[in-house]
Amino acid sequence: MTNTERDDLIDLLTKHRELFRFTVQGLSDDAARTTPTASELSLGGLIKHVTAMEKSWADFIVNGPAERPDVDWASVDWSNPPAEVLEFQNGFRMLEHETLEGLLKDHSDAAAVTDELVRTVDLDSRHPLPEAPWFPAGATWSARRALIHIALETAQHAGHADIIRETIDGQKSMG
Repeated sequence: MTNTERDDLIDLLTKHRELFRFTVQGLSDDAARTTPTASELSLGGLIKHVTAMEKSWADFIVNGPAERPDVDWASVDWSNPPAEVLEFQNGFRMLEHETLEGLLKDHSDAAAVTDELVRTVDLDSRHPLPEAPWFPAGATWSARRALIHIALETAQHAGHADIIRETIDGQKSMG
């Protein structure tokens, strides 16, 4: 059996998603909401964020950069943040009405859409990156680069999740 580049990309995404999802195995919703480390991250919030990130980059691959709210982050009144800031913050939180099962279902659905893109999209198609201080002006990414970015972000957040889970009950994803 030979692997194509597309097979390799799906394999890369699948392996990192599985490690990430393993971290929340067997947790209650309440445990998934806890923030036991110095950061404000929870396991449920990380699942929610990685799902949103994957959806966002999959949309970028198809449609190019999305419109973003114009927020002056340096001037935000954090005691009473505007709706756009609160929405951004809630993208990293597992809210009371959310369940881990529901967040994992959303994650699986997003993964299925991305995997279908890997199978069908022109990997060399390009779009300009959104305007942001962390992207060079005028830079573009190919679909291939955006897919690799999804895998990298998933892997990075899997590491965060592993630390949080180990803090909760000692379970480790690896080792």
